Amino acid sequence: MNDESSPEFAAPEAGPKSAPGGTARAELLLPSRDLHADLAFFRERLGFRLESIFPADDPAQAVLSGHGARIRLERGGAAAPGTIRLHCEDPDGFGNGARELHAPGGTRIELRDLQPRLQRPPTRHAVVVQRQGADDSLWGVGRAGMHYRDLIPGRLGGAIIASHIRIPDAGPVPDDVHYHIAAFQLIYCYRGWVNLVYEDQGPPFRLEAGDCLIQPPQIRHRVLESSAGLEVIEIAVPAEHLTALDHTLALPTGHLRPQRDFGGQRFLRHRARDAVWGPARLPGFSACDTGIAAATGSLASAQVARRNGEGGDTAEASHDADILFTFVLEGGMTLRTPEHEACALRAGDAFVLPPGLRNTYELCSDDLALLEVSLPGAFETTIHRSA
Repeated sequence: MNDESSPEFAAPEAGPKSAPGGTARAELLLPSRDLHADLAFFRERLGFRLESIFPADDPAQAVLSGHGARIRLERGGAAAPGTIRLHCEDPDGFGNGARELHAPGGTRIELRDLQPRLQRPPTRHAVVVQRQGADDSLWGVGRAGMHYRDLIPGRLGGAIIASHIRIPDAGPVPDDVHYHIAAFQLIYCYRGWVNLVYEDQGPPFRLEAGDCLIQPPQIRHRVLESSAGLEVIEIAVPAEHLTALDHTLALPTGHLRPQRDFGGQRFLRHRARDAVWGPARLPGFSACDTGIAAATGSLASAQVARRNGEGGDTAEASHDADILFTFVLEGGMTLRTPEHEACALRAGDAFVLPPGLRNTYELCSDDLALLEVSLPGAFETTIHRSA
């Protein structure tokens, strides 16, 4: 493994690309039936600033800017009225109680919260078992050309998404600086290695097999390079969440701020080589806590459990979390519950069991190792990005 200060870890420069033909500015074209009325609405009601107007003696066009947008009002224009979505600190106050306004020219103005409010949908509990499969039929191509496999079909009603992600070929990854508007996100490196860089977390580093990290809400980051056959497990809450690009922030930032608060969480990187093993919830197993509970304010927790040679090849247990996701890292076992047929599992398989359901892990191989990610309950939170 290369040392983290070596040139191989330098992040490729990522800057804005010149548009074809040297385009310098974009405008949203809106029609107007009464230019004076529309000007008054956009300037006085919405706070836009007038940039230009033409002609002076009988205005037919006007350009305004505000809230990160530039619009051109055109009297008698043939363009559709369209919709402008304004994200406000106080949408109700901005709209005097209304969440939708209408310009005289017909343009609809939708008022939304500036800070996204995330709510995990009520969990639809079920016994879910997802096997790896013998072919690629369960895999699809997702963001940045990465291959994705859904580990919880149905996603428990939208409460959580678990993805098995792989990058077949070694080399640079065509990724951009981006962030996720999610309440919780975990990355566990299952096979291979990947070079990453995170906002205010120092220079790029390498995540190796057995390592994991959490990506706090809105932390900017970028995937740089991976080994051939990289595989990671990604857990995110809620299942549907936005990925946004940041074209202005260059990474690395040159700062090391490990205690920086991101929406009530801090960045955490757990290294397998530093693991400390202790008692597990499963009899006959030892567990390594990753520290994720402390870094997330107990929003979630994660541990790796492995056989310790005590208690035979059977473990009986249940859990009291809202969601407990389990991924078989190594070895094999048979999962049995009172109301379901016994299910043989091997490395690469995953399952979710409802809380309180008695279950038995049988025929556990000596090398059995499990990734367990626990979410204690429902939540509703507003994601704020701190400085």
